[in-house]
Amino acid sequence: MSASINKVILIGRLGKDPELKYTANGTPVAKFSLATDEVYKDKTTGEQQQRTEWHNIVAWSKLAEICGEYLTKGKQVYIEGRIQSRQWEDQSGNKRTSYDIVANQMKMLGAKGDFARPAASEPASIERPAPPPEPAVEPPDTGITDEDVPF
Repeated sequence: MSASINKVILIGRLGKDPELKYTANGTPVAKFSLATDEVYKDKTTGEQQQRTEWHNIVAWSKLAEICGEYLTKGKQVYIEGRIQSRQWEDQSGNKRTSYDIVANQMKMLGAKGDFARPAASEPASIERPAPPPEPAVEPPDTGITDEDVPF
């Protein structure tokens, strides 16, 4: 039995807003970068170091539309997908290879309101005045006084 697995799981922050485009036949495709950080101890100095790895993420179809609508730079997301290589020639004629993560699952992490986008007609930050205090309501005058209550 010969089996192989090509699966990637990443949790990171978006480096830029997704770029949503459509293919010639109308299929949505979203592209964005995702940063993952690794903290390690430098063996020579003993100091903690941090290394950031950048990943090119590609999402297709409905997932692409969701990414384009809800994700923004700096937001934390969970991405699950597969690695896919692309070969191309640079301007000097050298063959180059780049690697993309083709996402098949995305989960937005963080607070629920972190991913809400303001309506097009609504500015991102709105200051609304506090509602006026409600007037104190007086009990209706029934004509009964404290002397009328038997206890």
